Amino acid sequence: MKILVVGSGGREHALAWKLAQSDRVQMVYVAPGNGGTARDARLINIDITDPAALADFVVAEHVNLTLVGPEQPLAAGIVNLFRARGLKVFGPTREAAQLESSKDFAKAFMHRHGIPTAQYQTFTDVAQAHAYIDAQGAPIVIKADGLAAGKGVVVAMTLEEAHQAADDMLSGNRFGDAGARIVIEEFLAGEEASFIVMCDGKNVVALATSQDHKRLKDHDQGPNTGGMGAYSPAPVVTPSIHARVMREIINPTIQGMAKDGIPYSGFLYAGLMIDAAGVPKVIEFNCRMGDPETQPIMTRLKSDFVTVLEHACNSTLDKVELEWDRRTAVGVVMAAAGYPDAPAKGDIIDGIPAETPECVTFHAGTQIVGGTLQTSGGRVLCVVGLGDSVKMAQKQAYETVEKIHFNGAQYRRDIGWRGIKQA
Repeated sequence: MKILVVGSGGREHALAWKLAQSDRVQMVYVAPGNGGTARDARLINIDITDPAALADFVVAEHVNLTLVGPEQPLAAGIVNLFRARGLKVFGPTREAAQLESSKDFAKAFMHRHGIPTAQYQTFTDVAQAHAYIDAQGAPIVIKADGLAAGKGVVVAMTLEEAHQAADDMLSGNRFGDAGARIVIEEFLAGEEASFIVMCDGKNVVALATSQDHKRLKDHDQGPNTGGMGAYSPAPVVTPSIHARVMREIINPTIQGMAKDGIPYSGFLYAGLMIDAAGVPKVIEFNCRMGDPETQPIMTRLKSDFVTVLEHACNSTLDKVELEWDRRTAVGVVMAAAGYPDAPAKGDIIDGIPAETPECVTFHAGTQIVGGTLQTSGGRVLCVVGLGDSVKMAQKQAYETVEKIHFNGAQYRRDIGWRGIKQA
């Protein structure tokens, strides 16, 4: 088989890496890929990003299946285009991807279908937004309605922060069109978890649970980022909470989308807040795998991912049972100097050790220039360590992180801390 993975980040490197392990795969193309996918002999980067040109490539090269990684092409309708040409593709349609591409759409959908989430209101008028913030008080959460690369959310602990965020988005145009409309919602206390499933329109298979670390610095300090690390499984998602999430959130979402005439196929990511009583609520939906959650999840998946994807494309996910490595995986993101606001680019990266059964380094913001590996984005690498406990997996990851060098590298030193605390 030939498979195409669309995207250039750490998530896409991990998906392509996993697909290439299948005996059934002849070739995995990554469009456009990154420096890490370029260095992997089992993967081929293709410099195409236009969806129509990608569809032409799939036809010309007889590619059997396409997997779309990032949210932007999904929100732009790449799945609609591929399906219209009779091509096998895994991902939600443009209409279904609104669960991520519009916070307002997602909140209204959840409200309509009784899916537990924070109370909210949507605003385009800055004065009305300020009045609502004053009436509600802090802490409060301000979100850009559209796609903002994981950075369009401000958890405001003071009224001053909340007003500033509303001004930045609605008046200051900080996120452009994505922030022309904002959602303001109640602050939910508890512990976050990432709950990711694969859907084929009617059947659902849950992937291993994980927990992301959004803040830039240790002890969850500093600005929100696209994610500074993740680990899997997440101990906070106990078997009873897992069953409750499937019953109260995932299944009603898939049924609700079908009822609304928008059947959902693809990865569905529910970002959860689980309170002290074990009650889960949805903070956000994403219409794709998380990044950096994909990296630890894929290192733990033992099943043939190609077979799983085929079932997903053929609406037979009910025939799939996934097998997981019993070990914990901890993924530590190494980010460029200046991330998240002004990441440095063009710094030389060295010291990345060869992959071992205990540690894999996935690339995100990397490129090869004149034969040299360089930084090309904010989140540069994700180093995943595997071990029999969170602590052992963490040790594996950090031993590798310390061998890798590029100017101004930033990384947290406490990825997985909640899992260690709960052990």
